[in-house]
Amino acid sequence: MGPPATTTLAVKPEEPWTENLTMRVICKDCKEDPPNVVEDFAAGDMICGSCGLVLGDRIVDTRSEWRTFTNDDQNNDDPSRVGDGANPLLNGAQLQTAIAFGGGAAAKSRDLSRAQNKVNNDKSTKTLLAAYKQIGAFCDGMSTSKNVSDTSKHLFKIVHDESAFRGKSQDSLIAACIFIACRQCKVARTFREVQDVTKVSKAEIGRAFKYLEKFFAARNEKMKAAVVEAGGVFNPDGSGYDNVESTTPKDLCTRFCNLLDLSQKCTRLSQDVAAKTEMSGILAGRSPISTAAACIYMASYLAGEPKSAKDVAIVAGVSDGTIRNAYKIMFGDKEKLVRKDWIAQGKVDMKRLPPA
Repeated sequence: MGPPATTTLAVKPEEPWTENLTMRVICKDCKEDPPNVVEDFAAGDMICGSCGLVLGDRIVDTRSEWRTFTNDDQNNDDPSRVGDGANPLLNGAQLQTAIAFGGGAAAKSRDLSRAQNKVNNDKSTKTLLAAYKQIGAFCDGMSTSKNVSDTSKHLFKIVHDESAFRGKSQDSLIAACIFIACRQCKVARTFREVQDVTKVSKAEIGRAFKYLEKFFAARNEKMKAAVVEAGGVFNPDGSGYDNVESTTPKDLCTRFCNLLDLSQKCTRLSQDVAAKTEMSGILAGRSPISTAAACIYMASYLAGEPKSAKDVAIVAGVSDGTIRNAYKIMFGDKEKLVRKDWIAQGKVDMKRLPPA
C-alpha cells in the first residue's frame, strides 16, 4: 500500500478587526444571555426581570409622545404627556389658546385678540395669582421653605373659594395664612416677624388669625360630619388644615439660638430650660417670646457662651428689661430648671450665672 493521502485544509483569511458598537446590559448576578431586562419608565429604572436587581437609573423614556383630545380609549389610559401639568392652586381647566399679533398685524388679528381676552378674563384667577405672588414674596422675605409658601397658598385658596370673608382686608388674610402655615410646618414665626414682612399690624393679623381658626375648625367639623354620615372614616390630613397648638418657647429657641450663633449644646440646653419653665409655670402669663429669650439668656451663661440681654433682645424683638425681669424670676428657681445630670457631668456650671 502506498502512503496515506493527506488532506489540506483551506485557511480562512483573517477578517480585519472592527469595533463592536453593540452595547448589551447583562445582570451581573444572573448572567443570563439573552438578558431578561425590564425598563420601568414610571420609576426611571432598568431592572433585571429574574432577580430584581436594579441595573440602571434615570433612564430616558424613548417612547413616542401622543396628543389626545378625548379620553375615549378602552383601557382608560390617557397617553398624553404634552403641556404643563395642572396647577392645583388655580381653578378651571387651565388650557387656553392665545391669539398673538405682531407689529404689522392686521386689524382683524388685534380685534380677535381683544375679544378673546375679554372672554378669558377670569377675575377669580387674577385675584389668586396676585395673592400667590404676594405670598411668595413674603415667604422669601422670611427665609422660609417652599413648603410654607405652598401651604399658605393652599389655605388662602380655601378661604377665597368659600368667599367667607368678603369685605375683609386681603393683606391681613394673607398674613394670617402665612402665620398659620408656619405653625403647621413646624417653623413658627411670631406676629411681630410677620408684621415686619407684610407691613400689617399685629392687631389686624391677630384678628384675622382668630377668624381663620374658627372658619377652618367649622369647615373641618362640617366635612367630618358629612364623611361620618356617609359611613366613612374622616381623615384630618385631607382637610387642608391641622388644628395645631400655639407656639411654645421651646419652638422659638432653635431659631433664636441660630441667629445668635450659639452652639448645638447651648441650643439643647435652652430648649430643656424652656420646657421645664413652661411645665413648672414659673413664667406663667408671659409671652412665649419673652420666655424663650430669658431661657436663652440663662442657657448662654450656663454653657459658657454668654450673651448680653441686649444681644438676645435684638434677635427676639423684646426689650432687654423684659428679659432681665423674667430672668430674676427664673434665677430664684434655677435648681428646678437645670438637669442635675448635666451639672454632675460638668456640662453646665451654675456659678457662671450672673446675679439677678
